[in-house]
Amino acid sequence: MYNGIINIYKEKGFTSHDVVAKMRGICKQKKIGHTGTLDPDAIGVLPVCLGSGTKLCDMLADKDKEYVAELLLGVETDTQDISGQVIRESNPVMDERQVRETVMSFQGHYMQVPPMYSALKVNGKKLYELARAGKEVERQARPVTIHKLEILEMNLPVVKIRVACSKGTYIRTLCADIGEKLGCGGTMKSLLRTKVGIFRAEDAITLTQLEEIRDTVGIESKLYAVDSVFEGCAVLHVQEEFCKLLDNGNPFYANQTEEKEKYPDGEWVKVYGKNKFYGIYAYEQEKHRYKPVKMFLS
Repeated sequence: MYNGIINIYKEKGFTSHDVVAKMRGICKQKKIGHTGTLDPDAIGVLPVCLGSGTKLCDMLADKDKEYVAELLLGVETDTQDISGQVIRESNPVMDERQVRETVMSFQGHYMQVPPMYSALKVNGKKLYELARAGKEVERQARPVTIHKLEILEMNLPVVKIRVACSKGTYIRTLCADIGEKLGCGGTMKSLLRTKVGIFRAEDAITLTQLEEIRDTVGIESKLYAVDSVFEGCAVLHVQEEFCKLLDNGNPFYANQTEEKEKYPDGEWVKVYGKNKFYGIYAYEQEKHRYKPVKMFLS
């Protein structure tokens, strides 16, 4: 069984579930999961977890992400992207300065109302299921953060932007919100996800390439180790005589490690023993010990 993460370049027309289904066939194993949905029309980075790496799915879904999107002004659709049904069109007269100022005003924190066409659930029902049934429900605005916003090209009515944002940010909704603030409406014309955590588009491979790699150099050559995701975490090595604590997922004390380090309360550390990665632990200051956050024993 393969254990780790493969950086897949999702092509247009595939859902995230399609990618997982195809990878199960390519890798010949069932234990595979994706790290958050990417719309069928969107392309780009989709980290896919295999084996013990599937325990990373929720952690990677929480990572900050980067996108390149095209915003089409003067058009509104029911899905907030170009694949939806047009509900309003206009022929706005705007100058580039006004558009630039409005786009850049969204950098920072803002409250975003999730779109109806999304996988979020209300009373056990996914919003897109309700939307397809012609129903619309009230959604609570949620805080999101646009860490960086850059205008790459402006050929009105199309504006190409690069967005670095927090988890839970809908770029479709950002486009619609920019259009609404300009008073002309807006919809997302295209979307490329360029980064998820450490995974970048320039290093990603398509499903076709993965299949070719399997039959030549082997899938292992494109497999990221589970611990590579936690590049910013400090490292502790538990002394071999105490590794039985790790084998059973138990806490351990700083003096049971090679380093004898005590990190700040709640800080994550990567824990190794017997020449293998066991998982992520956090220091409990009150009890003077490290407790498991997530174990990755295969």
